[in-house]
Amino acid sequence: KISIPVPEWNRRLQQVRVTKHDLNQLVMDYLVIEGYKEAAENFSRESGLQPPVELNSIEERTLIRNAIYRGDIDDAINRTNELNPEVIDSNPRLFFHLQQQRLIEYIRAGDIEGAIVFAQTNLAPRGTENPEFLRELERTMTLLAFDNPPEDIAPLLGMGQRQKTANELNAAILASQNQGKEAKLAGLMRMLTWGEAMLDERCEYPHVDLTTGLLGSDLIKQEDVGLDA
Repeated sequence: KISIPVPEWNRRLQQVRVTKHDLNQLVMDYLVIEGYKEAAENFSRESGLQPPVELNSIEERTLIRNAIYRGDIDDAINRTNELNPEVIDSNPRLFFHLQQQRLIEYIRAGDIEGAIVFAQTNLAPRGTENPEFLRELERTMTLLAFDNPPEDIAPLLGMGQRQKTANELNAAILASQNQGKEAKLAGLMRMLTWGEAMLDERCEYPHVDLTTGLLGSDLIKQEDVGLDA
């Protein structure tokens, strides 16, 4: 492997020009996508950068996501339909997953009879039309057979499943508003991780410590990497 010393690494980094406007747009994109309305308002005033969407829509998305987090799927669906009925109507997969989450909430509440009736009425017909939906329905219904579900299906009852459903709905709403489905910063972090993995195979170089933003070496001082205190 070749070795790239810190001065040479910094020289190469300095050749990449990133404007303050570019950074501000990344921050605004993150605040809007993740639903931080108040922070987006404050950042807009401080940076002079206009949000790409109406800030009220950010608040609506937050309320919808919070409804799913607390298991109130009906409220989430109603709020989404008030915002834009086509979000759910035009997305059969999303509609199925919302109905699946409603079924899970019946099971979480211990309403076995309600779960069975709901599954037969609302999910079984869609399962017969789509093998993937049928598999997901069968997996969900398996929860009824266990007081303590096995590891492969237990996560369906966890908060992570609600978050998964909320994220899917949030992405669909964003797409309807011509916004990205996730914050650009998330994509950049994946690119950084991928890029470092490729470099690790070919050379030794100063890594970035993601917790501090500094080059990860005990021998590198903050002033060596051109950062202000």
